[in-house]
Amino acid sequence: MLRNALEPWHLIVVVLVLVVVFGSKKLPDMARALGKSARILKSEAKAMKDDPAPASVQTPAAPAPASGAQNPITPTVVDSHR
Repeated sequence: MLRNALEPWHLIVVVLVLVVVFGSKKLPDMARALGKSARILKSEAKAMKDDPAPASVQTPAAPAPASGAQNPITPTVVDSHR
């Protein structure tokens, strides 16, 4: 079914369509941008692979409120009947 799915004349048709759609002046810029993106992706993937992974993921504990300070989560009730 997929035998000989991509023949040389298929590539020629694709190139001709790209030239017609984007124009011959835009294609080198697009190829350059694609190459630059591929280099950045490759370097970032290598950097992620080289970085040591943390042994266990721990969430930092919330700091204790200072003495006399109110808990920022608990709302303060104001008595307005005075």
